[in-house]
Amino acid sequence: MPAKMPIKKSPAAKAAQSKPAAPAAAPPPPPAEESSAKVPDNPAVIPETPAPAPEVPAAEASATEPAPQAVEAPAPEAPAEEKAPEPPAPKDEPPSAPGNLSLDGIEATSISLRWKTPETEGTFAIDGYLIEYKKEGSTEWVSANKELSISTHYKITNLTTGEKILVRVKAVSKAGNSDPTALDHEVLIREIVDRPKIRLPRYLRQTFVKHVGEAVNLVIPFQGKPKPQVTWTKNGQPLDPKQASVRNSDSDSILFIRKAERKDSGVYELSVQIDDLVDKAKIDIKIAERPGPPKSIKLVDVWGFNAALEWTPPGDDGNAEITGYTLQKSDKKTGEWFTVLENYRQTNCTVSDLIIGNSYFFRVFSENLCGLSEKSTVTKACAVIKKAESTYKPPEYAECTLAEAPKFTQALNDRTSTNGYTTKLYCSVRGSPKPKVVWMKNQMEIREDPKFRSLVNQGVCSLEIRKPCPFDGGVYTCKAINSLGEATVDCKLCIKAPQ
Repeated sequence: MPAKMPIKKSPAAKAAQSKPAAPAAAPPPPPAEESSAKVPDNPAVIPETPAPAPEVPAAEASATEPAPQAVEAPAPEAPAEEKAPEPPAPKDEPPSAPGNLSLDGIEATSISLRWKTPETEGTFAIDGYLIEYKKEGSTEWVSANKELSISTHYKITNLTTGEKILVRVKAVSKAGNSDPTALDHEVLIREIVDRPKIRLPRYLRQTFVKHVGEAVNLVIPFQGKPKPQVTWTKNGQPLDPKQASVRNSDSDSILFIRKAERKDSGVYELSVQIDDLVDKAKIDIKIAERPGPPKSIKLVDVWGFNAALEWTPPGDDGNAEITGYTLQKSDKKTGEWFTVLENYRQTNCTVSDLIIGNSYFFRVFSENLCGLSEKSTVTKACAVIKKAESTYKPPEYAECTLAEAPKFTQALNDRTSTNGYTTKLYCSVRGSPKPKVVWMKNQMEIREDPKFRSLVNQGVCSLEIRKPCPFDGGVYTCKAINSLGEATVDCKLCIKAPQ
């Protein structure tokens, strides 16, 4: 290693060294990677560190050399942020268990099953269903299907007649199998020739109504082989043999109530069962009676020929809907009741066409499907139809004048008569006062001449000419005269000789 040469310091340097030097910014530490990279392979050889440069006085340095530029110290590196631990990946969820596994049919060597899809599919879609069964006394579950069943029903075949098995089903997806859903009890493998089926009559498919005291006798046929087990319930409870009796045969069931009461009303259910195959039918039976009368009736108002009434529905409807009301009226004088309204559904009405001067009472009956109530509700107050107080004033008429000047309503007609044959001339006239009638021939008045006879009857004027001759021909005039004026009509008369 070469020896180090001593460095001589100038007087200016010594003076500057005696003065306190300004604090210099500490250089940043070298990166760890560089220091580690510069370590020599031979640890015995240590490289020399360069000697520090001699300090130069600030005044001398500024005079001889340009001032060095200030170098900004690099900001210290921020420590690296710590990463949060990643959450574990979610596990795949299998589907939920299938629902409502039930027996759909039994044969000599097979059974048919039916179920519902699971409520939730889980992480993946359902690939299918796995059906398993185990025999009575065994703990080993046997797969019934080699391939997954896509549908929600399956038929297990190649079973042994007479043995009992328990069946379960699972839903399968990529996430795994669901919990199993099993039948409630073991199934006996035997042949059912005819499935149980109830043939409910049409009239029993709606509410069956009977009156109180009547007998109820319902015959309900069914089918099923071998003989099914028949049970009856009322409102979900076992049937009381004291209230109703049941007789069953191979093909029907009879429900009999000797004397029906209102408490016998309810929903009766017939169940026909062979093993796990069940058929049910519900019958709604209603035992009704006549309703009670309306609670009250009130006379609201009376005016003119009318009376307004209101009433309230009955407290007892007889276990049936109120279908209407019947209203009657009674004259206080006679006491006889007459029907005013029938099958009236409202609880208020107005009765009209009452007789002035009479007094009336009213009563109302309630009605349901069994008929009218046995009693009625009668108004306490009496409706009095009063006479209207008024003074008659005769009407005033203008005086009518019947005076009229004479006027012929039927004129005279020209006539031709035969010599020696009597003839008549007719016309009609009206007027007031009664006009005077005068006959003229050729403008000469016919006076008292026995050959002519003049008559006036109800305004009809006639002139009779007895055995006329050619001399009697001419123009005849009829004149009517009264105080208001006169009127005339005329005609021509010809007399011809006989041939």
